[in-house]
Amino acid sequence: MPSLASAADHIQDLGAYVSASPSSFHAVHEAARRLEEAAFMRLDELEPWEGGPGRFFIIRDGALIAWVIPEGAGPATAFNILGAHTDSPTFKLKPKPTTGAHGWLQAGVEVYGGPLLNSWLDRELQLAGRLVTLDGTEHLTATGPMLRFPQLAIHLDRAVNDGLALDKQRHMNPVWGLGNPSNADLLAVLASHVSGASVDPARIGGYDVVLADTQPPSVFGGNGEFFASGRLDNLSSTHAGLAALTAHAASPGPGTPIAVLAAFDHEEIGSNSRSGACGPLLEDVLVRISDGLGATASQRRQALAASFCVSADAGHAVHPNYAERHDPANHPVLNGGPLLKINANQRYATDAGGAAFWARLCGEAGVPYQEFVSNNAIPCGSTIGPLTATRLGIRTVDVGVPLLSMHSARELCGVEDPWRLAAVTQLFFGTAF
Repeated sequence: MPSLASAADHIQDLGAYVSASPSSFHAVHEAARRLEEAAFMRLDELEPWEGGPGRFFIIRDGALIAWVIPEGAGPATAFNILGAHTDSPTFKLKPKPTTGAHGWLQAGVEVYGGPLLNSWLDRELQLAGRLVTLDGTEHLTATGPMLRFPQLAIHLDRAVNDGLALDKQRHMNPVWGLGNPSNADLLAVLASHVSGASVDPARIGGYDVVLADTQPPSVFGGNGEFFASGRLDNLSSTHAGLAALTAHAASPGPGTPIAVLAAFDHEEIGSNSRSGACGPLLEDVLVRISDGLGATASQRRQALAASFCVSADAGHAVHPNYAERHDPANHPVLNGGPLLKINANQRYATDAGGAAFWARLCGEAGVPYQEFVSNNAIPCGSTIGPLTATRLGIRTVDVGVPLLSMHSARELCGVEDPWRLAAVTQLFFGTAF
């Protein structure tokens, strides 16, 4: 198996990464810190890039692309890409966010993606994201435990256990203090939690701020086999790619493909943004890398034809209480290995050639894998995989760590599976398709 840490070490590091990454902006900031520790150089999209071997990355808003160019790379060298995303279902702060009534201070929030609403009730939550001042400077902020969606007591709704119905506008307004909203300023609170800088709330021109759970990640179970955390969809994949890329960078080997980690934002809301998988970000980077290696248009197309993308996004383990919701013949389990995700309607991009390559990689890495396909009566979600395959024409396979409680404020995976995904990814980065 490739030279990554043990499963126990990997899961602890995943927990540390999630804790440092309450928003997509924090996720790429923490990834950048780790990449710089591994001698990666941050490049500026506004500046020219030199070609040649090395370790590089860029950040665009809440997305990050990192890559390793090996010795001997040329104009037609293929790209091996691990695609993931940095966002998760949550709630995003609205304009005029300081609200409240009846002596309570509340926050105006908008639903982001498709969260399991009830899982966010009665949890200590934080606000986290970026503030942008009028001069264009970005500041990361994270409040720590501050807010809560308090559930109505059963004494005031005797039928609640027969079916909980939550109205997204009326019921999903978290409390964060006591007082009169006209005398409070939530943006001032956010400004006070910017690290290492003094921010005048009156100078805040814009913000992208979301809610995040503050309960620490935890290993548990009869034999310590489970791992619970927020944002496993999809920081489990982003972290696996980051661990694999930094391990691969230590000895990429001459003549190997150009290894790329593409961590996009906005997957949970359709990927239609300048930092999402539907945007030009990945293509822009690949073109500039090829240009730096002296590629002609024909050689660039040759490189893309030889390239491969692993789209890594969390998938579903079989739920013991709802097994009828799964395909009868395919029941993935926790710690059974990462999933190979298959859909006849190309909601996942896996095809026979990609599946065979994935099987080969897992066999060489000594990692078991499981196949996932949906029940015909229950349509599956989608991933960045089909988007990348369509935009660039690169052979793509969809994989991911199996979860329970997907889109909950706190999801569940097995301790072994994220490490196994990282191990296969490290091998993938150095293997030609």
